[in-house]
Amino acid sequence: MARIKVNLPETFRFSSTLAVRITDLNYGAHLGNDSLLGLLHEARVQFLLHLGRPEVDRATGRGHIMADVAIEYKGEAFHADTLRVDMAVADPHKYGFDIVYQVWNQEQREIARAKTGMLAFDYTTRKLLPLTEAELTHLAG
Repeated sequence: MARIKVNLPETFRFSSTLAVRITDLNYGAHLGNDSLLGLLHEARVQFLLHLGRPEVDRATGRGHIMADVAIEYKGEAFHADTLRVDMAVADPHKYGFDIVYQVWNQEQREIARAKTGMLAFDYTTRKLLPLTEAELTHLAG
């Protein structure tokens, strides 16, 4: 079976720090895969705000929708761990871009790598939005 491989950029543009909560643990007493996805969502919202692109702008109905996700697990995380999520934009295109994540614990052990495909989306019309050249340039950063 082919394994998922998340390619990392040379540099990351933003980092977020998040705590592993007791409710994030699974039956193995480590960070559950569903909880990791939720933590990545929180980090992504912070990153998009940093980029000036809220995940959803309630005033205009414009924002982003996740088209796909890939996660490559590298190690375990446990209750009360402090995770640093490094993020970068990759592969900007007419309708969106990828966000690449690298997750570390407080002991500098790699926990995971991930990628989410994000599309510009109008929640009012329920349609994709093309990105302008200025937006693409800003995202390429």
